[in-house]
Amino acid sequence: MPKFEKGNPGGPGRPRGSRNAVNQLLNQLVEGEAETMVRKMIEAASDGDRVAARLVLSRIWAAPKGRALQVELPDIRTPADLLDAHAAVAAAVSDGRLTAQDGASLSAMLETHRRAFELVAQEAKIDQLDDRVWQYKEALK
Repeated sequence: MPKFEKGNPGGPGRPRGSRNAVNQLLNQLVEGEAETMVRKMIEAASDGDRVAARLVLSRIWAAPKGRALQVELPDIRTPADLLDAHAAVAAAVSDGRLTAQDGASLSAMLETHRRAFELVAQEAKIDQLDDRVWQYKEALK
């Protein structure tokens, strides 16, 4: 197989999952010692070393990527229903059931919902105008 295939000027690239030379060298250096290093880091963290504790905890627990929010929103069937939904979000933030960031995320979702209503309304308006233009053209014939 040629290095540079037609239509692929960048070549095949590095195989997925392969390691660069520096990482391969580091893997060889710590081979067999990783468990000892981790135990020492945990001991240091247990002895009060805050940097070690932060490193250990950041490797054990992944950063949260989102969570289910416990807020009951009303059914949203019309744009007017969005007012009640925004009020429910604001109430949940003000009484501490939601963080401000969670409230902002929900508000952004509701704003997307509002834009969807707006788009549907605009399409309906365009359809009405098209019908009027068609009727006008038919009347001129």
